Amino acid sequence: MIWLTWRQFRTQAVVALAALAALATYLVILGYQMRNAYATDIVGCQPADCVSARRDFADAYEVQVALIGALLIGVPALIGAFWGAPLITRELEERTDRLVWNQSITRVRWLAVKLALLILISMAVTGLYSLLLTWSASRYDELVGDRFGALAFASRNIAPIGYAAFAFLLGTVIGLLVRRTLPAMALTLVLFAVIQVFMPIALRQHLMTPVTSTVQLDEEAIERADFMGFDQNGARLDGYTMPGAWSLTSTSRVFNADGTPYTTEQTEQCRQSDRQTAMACTARQNLHFSYTYQPADRYWRFQWIELSAFLGLALLLTGFGLWRIRTYSS
Repeated sequence: MIWLTWRQFRTQAVVALAALAALATYLVILGYQMRNAYATDIVGCQPADCVSARRDFADAYEVQVALIGALLIGVPALIGAFWGAPLITRELEERTDRLVWNQSITRVRWLAVKLALLILISMAVTGLYSLLLTWSASRYDELVGDRFGALAFASRNIAPIGYAAFAFLLGTVIGLLVRRTLPAMALTLVLFAVIQVFMPIALRQHLMTPVTSTVQLDEEAIERADFMGFDQNGARLDGYTMPGAWSLTSTSRVFNADGTPYTTEQTEQCRQSDRQTAMACTARQNLHFSYTYQPADRYWRFQWIELSAFLGLALLLTGFGLWRIRTYSS
């Protein structure tokens, strides 16, 4: 049974290995390029030049890292559509199901062997790709520090392995229910894309209870914000991000030490022509703001939670598929 499964799958396996080899070559070259640039331009840079050096480094590799990360996010979807969806529909459309399901091997065992082998291959291919990308982009991730970002989180470390297993089982079960290859492939791609969008936008941040704390508005906090402005309700701070954390607050209200809003009138004493002097003056006013976030040290817990969740969903789909095929009638 394993031999038969391999014979049916060998073309896809060869294509996947060739693509992985090409990607591995590119990622190794890109990784060494970023390491050399990091060692030359970032390590030991003069304080006056570090900001521009970091910006130039990020600009030079941002597009490449984003594209290769987006491609990795697409790999589980392709596995589900091109490996999972045709697994059963191919037999149904070619009418070979009447032959293979009436042998000494039961249809449940037939499907179980196929699923076991192909899930392992799917997870291995995606895991190797993720490992290579994680290594290659490590210097970029260290500099940019956006590990919780939707694209970065879903294309690094162990979470993509769970996506691959789930996507493959999703395609297989949809194919078993729809019975036609092309509709099953299309539906798999759509459903998996919806889940991948829904997860970071609506669900991931609630996997663990966020932390809300009061942050002192010092010079470092001002530097880590995108903008500080005023409206009718007082001062606001936009885009502040704690180092390594996942920021769940986009705009924060700024308050005085006694809890009253920090107003435009209070900024008069800090209106300086020099930005650094103005920042230092603002920092001395003992201001603070509320900030909600997921701490940096929770990153691996989120990775394990998401991996476990998608592997759990894959197991449920496996159970449903084995039950469905046992009661299946052509």
